[in-house]
Amino acid sequence: MAGVSEGAPKRGLPPPPRGPRFDPVDREKTCPLLLRVFTKIGAHHSNDDFAVRGKEPKDEVQIYTWKDATLREITDLVKEVAPAARRRNAKLSFAFVYPDKHGRFLVREVGRTFSYGNGRLDDSKALAELGFQIGDYLDVAIL
Repeated sequence: MAGVSEGAPKRGLPPPPRGPRFDPVDREKTCPLLLRVFTKIGAHHSNDDFAVRGKEPKDEVQIYTWKDATLREITDLVKEVAPAARRRNAKLSFAFVYPDKHGRFLVREVGRTFSYGNGRLDDSKALAELGFQIGDYLDVAIL
């Protein structure tokens, strides 16, 4: 057919499924990373809450995990330390906190889960798949 390239995607069809864009971690042989997690009820922390190094929000939980950890795994860990996250109807919103090219911290939402997983939302998304880099913080809004 003239004018249509062979490799062009067809309209109306869903895109082909993608596999993970990261290498899974061998958790037996790979040392875990320290993930600093900040929780807040009702909303995410603001960029200004992370403006001064050493004066981050007080509601911090430190988790040792791997870059292939899913948001479901992290949800279950947050539920162990944050009673509000255990509510039957609680929703958790995850955001990465990282410095921009000028050194100012940005808070960028990357996914959501329900407290009691049902396989919907972003339960199966891994940190690496969402663009996490070692040194980023994780901000969790409990809604």
